[in-house]
Amino acid sequence: MLYNVLIVEDDRQMAQSLAAQIGVLGHTVVIAYGPRMAIQQLNQVIPDVIFMDLNMPGLNGLEVLRFLRRDPTTATVPVVIVSASDGPETISAALKAGANDYIVKPPTIEAIEQALARVVTLPPELGGPAQPLDERASAPH
Repeated sequence: MLYNVLIVEDDRQMAQSLAAQIGVLGHTVVIAYGPRMAIQQLNQVIPDVIFMDLNMPGLNGLEVLRFLRRDPTTATVPVVIVSASDGPETISAALKAGANDYIVKPPTIEAIEQALARVVTLPPELGGPAQPLDERASAPH
């Protein structure tokens, strides 16, 4: 199954690398180079999955994540945090803020594929999409 993926990453090289890896898996990718651009993008199209960095200027990833979870239109969109921070406190904070998964930079294509497989199969009560992603993808956004 193919998904529309939003990458939220302020480091252009990392964003493009992540986009290339996700693209190799066959998914459609849009990059937002920071939190403000992500919010603008989300006002236009709701993706099937979001891959997001934590450490960004302005709003950090946790603040963006909390914003996403409060908004009914994005509350059930699976979010995978992609961060260089691998400490248990950071991972725990991200999951408590509403992240569905967490992978460490630089991610391998296998880690990306496994994270994607984990988040798209979560039931809604565990943070997965309210309806199957293939149905969401065909619904107007």
